[in-house]
Amino acid sequence: MSYELTGKLVAKYDTVQRTETFKTREFAVEKTEEISGRTITNYAKFQCVQDKTAIIDKVNVGDNIKVYFNIKGSKWEKDGKTNYITNLDAWRIEQILQNSGGAQTDSEFIEPLDTFSATPPDAVDDLPF
Repeated sequence: MSYELTGKLVAKYDTVQRTETFKTREFAVEKTEEISGRTITNYAKFQCVQDKTAIIDKVNVGDNIKVYFNIKGSKWEKDGKTNYITNLDAWRIEQILQNSGGAQTDSEFIEPLDTFSATPPDAVDDLPF
């Protein structure tokens, strides 16, 4: 299942080579909402893996973006203790461009930055070869 979140990019980090064949890159998004007259701000940290680590290159800290992601979880056991880890795996990012007045209006539009990955990575490939 795929999810999406729109917010402001507040941090992006360098790519980390975890093993010889596996790399990750993290970034953080600020999501601000008005609820019952109060402003609520939340932060979500995402990760990109392998060939998706470059999708964050085309946006800058401070840009408004839309992130498409999957939720991945794993169970980790060590020394008789169990821990659960949840990752937000980003697979596509779109930059939200605003009108010249700077305020978001109905005229805002989204520019896709990674059109190659328009199909979610968990899509079923049923070709016999």
